[in-house]
Amino acid sequence: NLAPFSQFQLLNFDPPYVMFSANQNTKGQKKDTVVNVERTGEFGYSMATWDLREKVNITAMEVPPEIDEFELAKLTKQPSIKIKPCLVRESPIKFECVLYQIIRIPGRGRMGSIDLVIGRVVMVHIDDAVIREDGKIDILKVKPIARLGYSNYTVVESDFEMIIPGANEALLKGMRGEK
Repeated sequence: NLAPFSQFQLLNFDPPYVMFSANQNTKGQKKDTVVNVERTGEFGYSMATWDLREKVNITAMEVPPEIDEFELAKLTKQPSIKIKPCLVRESPIKFECVLYQIIRIPGRGRMGSIDLVIGRVVMVHIDDAVIREDGKIDILKVKPIARLGYSNYTVVESDFEMIIPGANEALLKGMRGEK
C-alpha cells in the first residue's frame, strides 16, 4: 500500500515520533493504509517532494486493496531495514516507523471520521545529495510539498532561521535536538 497523507507531522525528536491522520474512504470505511498499520504494527513515511508531485497525486486515487500503488504511480520499492513495508526509493527522506497508537476521532458524514496514527521512528534514511556540509538537511534541494486545503498545495522554496531570544541554553539545545 502506498498513499499520500497531507495531515502529517513530526511530534517529538527524543525518541522521534510522527503522526498522520486518515479520513475514511468514500464508502465510510477505514482506508487501506490504516487497516495495514493495524494488521502489521508498522508503516513507512517517504517525503513528498516537488519532483514527485504527479506520482504522489496518482497514489491518492481510491483503488481496491489488491492494486499496487507503486506500480500504478511507477515508483520504485525500496526495501526497509527494520520494518516490512517498502519505502519510495525516489524520495530523498524516508522514515521506518512502528505503531505506537491509533486514535479514532469521530466526524460528520461518510468521510468525516479520522484515524490518527502515531508511530515511533526506528530508522531514518536521508539521501547524501540533500545533506549540507554542516550536516543539516538542505531543504531547498528537497523541495517538500504540503497540502493547503481543497486541491491546493505549496512547495518549500525558501527558509530562514530564527533563534529564540535570551540566554536559555537548555531551551536552545532542545530546539536543536540536543540532550
